[in-house]
Amino acid sequence: MTHIAEPLALWRLQDWAHAHPRLLVIGGAGCSTEVGIPDYRDQNGQWKRPQPVTYQAFMGDALVRQRYWARSMLGWRVMAQAQPGAAHKALALLEQQGRLELLITQNVDGLHEAAGSKHTVDLHGRIDQVICTDCGHRFARADLQVQLLALNPAWAQLYAAPAPDGDADLEHQDFSQFVVPSCPHCGAGLIKPDVVFFGETVPRQRVQTCMDAVASADAVLIAGSSLMVYSGYRFAQAAHEQGKSIIAINRGVTRADALLDFKVEADVGQTLMSMVLA
Repeated sequence: MTHIAEPLALWRLQDWAHAHPRLLVIGGAGCSTEVGIPDYRDQNGQWKRPQPVTYQAFMGDALVRQRYWARSMLGWRVMAQAQPGAAHKALALLEQQGRLELLITQNVDGLHEAAGSKHTVDLHGRIDQVICTDCGHRFARADLQVQLLALNPAWAQLYAAPAPDGDADLEHQDFSQFVVPSCPHCGAGLIKPDVVFFGETVPRQRVQTCMDAVASADAVLIAGSSLMVYSGYRFAQAAHEQGKSIIAINRGVTRADALLDFKVEADVGQTLMSMVLA
């Protein structure tokens, strides 16, 4: 893999993009950090903070669920107000130009769709939706926020710094006092954000859609992701096995570094926009 210095990066990137007119893009947290949504990892690919709650803990412990929803009630403010940034807008333009096979986003914030992208797979689901794990009913996270605030007015006065994926850094509280409503459809079901938690499996059909796009694409562009999580890395791995060219725009290491033709270590939003508008 070659690391490209910034003065030469745009020329090399534009040349590569023109040589590969149908791109599969794997996007990550770097696309959304510029609009105020925190990420999990540093430039060395290491955790900046404790790992997020696992599916097994969430489903198996009522207190874990209370802690999760209390923090989410405060963290939702950041997610609800976030607007697309340069990276989201650039990838929407890439699709409009007919140069995108598929955008696989590992983010759950929905900002690619908000920017106008249509041919997108939300690999890990969407935080703006809630699902009942009993009856399967889905409803808007914004509607749940109204319920949470009404049931827990004192908690709404607390301050907590924003954390990734709509979480917030709230600790040292008696979470057993936080009231979590049941499913509004069946009246009794356990509700969960419609996202893939750590320890949970990405739906098979979603994975197959992405694998089909890997096979159809000319090349793969990793945009703002370390790909440390296997659920996203597997697509770069599959592309490499098929002999496809793979590059990355990302500050810091990626799990796919050994598979890359080259990497541009620069701001992902500005770099993508310059590539698309060239």
